[in-house]
Amino acid sequence: MNSRTEPPCILVAEDEMLVAMLLKDTLEDAGCRAVMAARLAKGLEIATFQTIDAAILDINLAGQPSFPLADVLQERGVPFVFASGYGESGVPDAYRHVPVLQKPYDMAEIQAFITTLLKEN
Repeated sequence: MNSRTEPPCILVAEDEMLVAMLLKDTLEDAGCRAVMAARLAKGLEIATFQTIDAAILDINLAGQPSFPLADVLQERGVPFVFASGYGESGVPDAYRHVPVLQKPYDMAEIQAFITTLLKEN
């Protein structure tokens, strides 16, 4: 976790508004600050220029794969998980080590993943 006194900052890259708001509420209830990106370009901007402690990446952001965003996070050493309604089938071999959250989400699972990611960071 960061050494700042601010709550951990979690990037949520999710293009479905209701799902994004549910994730945001869950993260805030867990004491985190969520920054939202519904499109790949916005996610890349946030991942490149903001301090992020962890991320949840929908594999498909409005028809674009989120793997370029995963590349930036991996280069910066930011832990992340993928989210998908298709499970691990859409994850390339290069990212087989990254956990995949199955949609629809289990909010307890989300909180457990975030706790684990923040401990690793």
